[in-house]
Amino acid sequence: MTPDDLTNRAGLARAITLVESRRADHQAKARELLTAIMPRTGGAQRIGITGVPGVGKSTFIDAFGAMLIEQGHRVAVLAVDPTSRRSGGSILGDKTRMARLASDERAFIRPSPAGETLGGVSRKTRETMLLCEAAGYDVVLVETVGVGQSETVVADMVDFFLVLMLPNAGDELQGIKKGILEVADLIAVNKADIDEKAAKRAARAYEIALHIMEQADPDWSPPVHTISGHTGDGLPELWAAISSHRKKTEASGTRAKRRAGQQVRWLEALIEEGLAREFAKRPEIAAKLKVVRDGVAGGRIPASTAADELLALFFGHT
Repeated sequence: MTPDDLTNRAGLARAITLVESRRADHQAKARELLTAIMPRTGGAQRIGITGVPGVGKSTFIDAFGAMLIEQGHRVAVLAVDPTSRRSGGSILGDKTRMARLASDERAFIRPSPAGETLGGVSRKTRETMLLCEAAGYDVVLVETVGVGQSETVVADMVDFFLVLMLPNAGDELQGIKKGILEVADLIAVNKADIDEKAAKRAARAYEIALHIMEQADPDWSPPVHTISGHTGDGLPELWAAISSHRKKTEASGTRAKRRAGQQVRWLEALIEEGLAREFAKRPEIAAKLKVVRDGVAGGRIPASTAADELLALFFGHT
């Protein structure tokens, strides 16, 4: 494939399938394609979106994306679905829940099985994001599964991280992980149309929580908005806040610094992943690994000792 093959949605879909493939020949072609498209990447606004199940992520994304398209943008949605560890199956239903975007040629939706990667985030999401940018999509929305560590993983691959919250979830601060507040660039209380007073109470509680947190970016204080993905209320103001964040961070240089750090951490993660894969492939390692695992599980061998022995065996044959 060539960069020119990305000019339509079908070509982009084939390119993403190529990137996601585990076949060695496909991986080689994918690397060539990714290298060729690099000059066309980097211009999009990358937005990560998370929220607990039931917060209305898909409805919000459908309405938010449709609004952006009306303003002249092209929107790509990368929806990372939970994958069953038992069956390997994945619920790829995002296109049915995002009817407006699915039927619009100016939008592209790609549900990707999360597999077994950290936090349920597809290992190839970053490459897919680059392909979407090269295809001309200037807003890329990455939806997380909203569980485990997926929030912080996605936050480390986007320019702006949006956290959706419910207006009536009992004690609004109960169960909110500190890590989410630390990486949030904005908190939006969704479904405000259901109970406006409850939404405002929740928003105030989140504002107080954010106020006592140390800001990750000295140029940006994360605001709290009340919105409705169902009615569209608050969505223009939300986009205005995202645009303001981009303008401020571009002017200060923190946007470029954030992306540079993400690229380096991505490189390090790929190296670690490659080493782990090669480690498990070695016959001498595989032969000893089961015995060592049983010993560690049974409390007969310290985990540190077992790891040192396996690593010594691995590096002794490199």
